[in-house]
Amino acid sequence: MTTVGDGTPSARVSAGRFFAEPLRDYVLAGLGRPVSVLQAGCLAPLRELGISELEEGGFEVSVSVVDGDDPLARQVLRQTGGAYDDVFVGDLRTVSLPLRGFDVVYCGMLLERVPHVELVLDRLTSALRPGGLLLIRVADRDSASGLLDRRLPGPVRHAIWRRLRPGIPGPFPAIYERAASERGITSYALMRGLVIAQRSAQRTIPARPPRLSSAVRVACAAISRLSNGHFADAHDELLYVIRKPQDRFARVV
Repeated sequence: MTTVGDGTPSARVSAGRFFAEPLRDYVLAGLGRPVSVLQAGCLAPLRELGISELEEGGFEVSVSVVDGDDPLARQVLRQTGGAYDDVFVGDLRTVSLPLRGFDVVYCGMLLERVPHVELVLDRLTSALRPGGLLLIRVADRDSASGLLDRRLPGPVRHAIWRRLRPGIPGPFPAIYERAASERGITSYALMRGLVIAQRSAQRTIPARPPRLSSAVRVACAAISRLSNGHFADAHDELLYVIRKPQDRFARVV
């Protein structure tokens, strides 16, 4: 179920539209001016933003990417870097990004695999213009899938990654700091004066290959039962649309 910032349920939004609709509304409100997007995390599924549809509609959207200076990220960026207007690589706590240089920051499939999550988010929000959107897609630390990912032996994680993401370098480290959770994201937004406009949760375990998918689902269900529901099996990812207020003294109510 999707909820707005005050926790009130809103209409259910499909995963494919969850980010695309707020981005489109933001672009339309800008009266046709060029929009700059920063993709934080080289694995983020950028197609979820609906940028190609905006460009087909005549809107000008530039996309840059930033990720850590590690071998796996560099390997992915070597394969995809030509698709971006600019590429930033470095320590995500200190990487040089244009201050207030982007209208939208899309942070997808990143926070669960990096340390110092709050410092990384500080760097990303400092690159966001007032009134801009921070879109977060993160594997939930408090989900059964998140616990399974960080407890599986390395060889097993590698085997699963190769089956589910053939041809993509990985797996990345399974760090899952406490900030990579619903409570962590909510607390961060509150402390930094950011407004959570929408939030949702989704289950992303693929259906294929069927035997592997079935085994993962059974393992997650067992984790949820054995933990008395502390580690949820109903979802594995959290999605947020967060607005950086024009007034820096604004706070979530």
